[in-house]
Amino acid sequence: MKKNLHPKYYSEVKVVCQCGHTFTTGSTKPELHVDICSACHPFFSGNEDKFMSKGRVDRFRAKVAAAKEFQRKGKVSSKKKKVVRA
Repeated sequence: MKKNLHPKYYSEVKVVCQCGHTFTTGSTKPELHVDICSACHPFFSGNEDKFMSKGRVDRFRAKVAAAKEFQRKGKVSSKKKKVVRA
């Protein structure tokens, strides 16, 4: 087997988040800087409504409901119009 194939493993690595939260973990890098951590992520901190008010599926269902309501009022004819090309 080849010698010195694996990188050096650091068991006590300091992880620093942009929010200022720090914790230790193991990694192959001596120090880690992250953009978001469990302390400031909306899913883990309980502040989901601040960032994600509505999901894609909810917006799509609202559009479909609005289109059906619009058609039901008779503003759009349900028959397809033929396009005559010269």
